[in-house]
Amino acid sequence: TATSAASTSVTDPSLPGISVSMNFESFEILKRTSTASIATLLFKRGLRNQFIQGVARLNPEHERMVGPVFTLRYIPAREDLNPMSVFQDPGHPQRRAVEETPEGHVLVMDCRRDATAASAGSILATRMQVRGCAGIVTDGGLRDADDIRALDMPAFCAHPSAPTNLTKHQALDVNVPIGCGTVAVFPGDIAVGDGDGVIIIPAEIADEIASEAADMEECEAWVIEQVKGGASIIGLYPANDETRARFEASRAQKED
Repeated sequence: TATSAASTSVTDPSLPGISVSMNFESFEILKRTSTASIATLLFKRGLRNQFIQGVARLNPEHERMVGPVFTLRYIPAREDLNPMSVFQDPGHPQRRAVEETPEGHVLVMDCRRDATAASAGSILATRMQVRGCAGIVTDGGLRDADDIRALDMPAFCAHPSAPTNLTKHQALDVNVPIGCGTVAVFPGDIAVGDGDGVIIIPAEIADEIASEAADMEECEAWVIEQVKGGASIIGLYPANDETRARFEASRAQKED
């Protein structure tokens, strides 16, 4: 039986001090697994709404993003409660999120799919990179987009947006269940991001999804090679029994 992601914590030896809430082997597999493959595996389990809608990677040259989720929830801003002076409060939820998102985690922000104002900017994003965070995801905007694009940390947003968050968003809650791009996101879930976007894996099945993904990715890589060689997709994708047997034979030959 796969180990529950919620009950397992391992440290990535290549990133000292970074703890991830899943089996380390699963973490390594997910770093090589596309969001498309994960979406199919979740669909097979009846989970059809785990792909965050309307966000794209701001810095497309980055490698795949993988990490446990830490959340920040915004509500619509009320003008009298959101003057610039609120940022002087060290307990302001946005500032807390930036300083409290654990190393190796992904900050996921709920902006109600409103990108007419930013949810963060380059100073906050740079602070998170320095702290070793794995990425930022928001269904709102990000400001200072060119500077964030140049960071080593992946960032996903609806689109760049210059206005400060105080224009439209009041930061309210830290590390609570949120909605982001129509997806229910819970603290500790696993976020995976690539060129297609971001998908959320429920923490309790992350190890199981990773185990299934390893075989799926290997098989599909073999299928692509067959297609490049001129093979028809009929009986190949999805694989029938004969195709599966050919794949298993090819894999066994490589292992020898």
